Amino acid sequence: MTKKISRRLRELQAKVTDKAYEPLAALQLLKETATAKFPESAEAHIRLGIDPKYTDQQLRTTVALPKGTGQTIRIAVLARGEKVAEATAAGADLAGSEELIKDIQGGMLDFDLLIATPDMMKDIAKLGRLLGPRGLMPSPKGGTVTFELAQAIQEFKAGKLEFRADRTGIVHVMFGKAGFSAEDLLVNLKALQECIDRNRPSGAKGRYWRSLYVSATMGPSIEVDISTLRDLSLADAE
Repeated sequence: MTKKISRRLRELQAKVTDKAYEPLAALQLLKETATAKFPESAEAHIRLGIDPKYTDQQLRTTVALPKGTGQTIRIAVLARGEKVAEATAAGADLAGSEELIKDIQGGMLDFDLLIATPDMMKDIAKLGRLLGPRGLMPSPKGGTVTFELAQAIQEFKAGKLEFRADRTGIVHVMFGKAGFSAEDLLVNLKALQECIDRNRPSGAKGRYWRSLYVSATMGPSIEVDISTLRDLSLADAE
């Protein structure tokens, strides 16, 4: 059954051509097509030349967006002893040890990010089925397993976020809000591109970047000229 496209989306799609846009022009068009009745996010959808079923072709890392995410995130921390107080003092919205694990097991998921100290990982394993499908399981690669709680909390609150390639080799990641200026979105998108290049999996062969599309949450997809974006320096973007 074909999904019916709304009149609003059809009208927005008519504004987008099949060509690959210069990065700044694509982001200006993204803003123009963000007409929903709520503050839309700016999303990037990146198809890479990788096959994540092989361990040496998996991509999971973090990026610090220079202009922030535009979101206020709730952070929970699983730690013991004085580390719980340290997390609370650093701005964690929730912090605890065994009692917090029990709350999460009971269905309490009132947080967007879970950070844990390494000594808690054995206890957290029992939460895998609950947290894994939601992308909330702490991981060293994601920067969410650490004893440096204050630093991690501050970085994630300031605009650091974790992302990964899905099983088809596509990265779906939010890189700001449609209400940001096109210039600020470009700085964030450039930082994301550099991060993906920097963390290229060792097993990735041939052409790494296959396609890059951006869109507002409820807007049409807009193709970005990857070569132009990669040739741009972060200083130029800023």
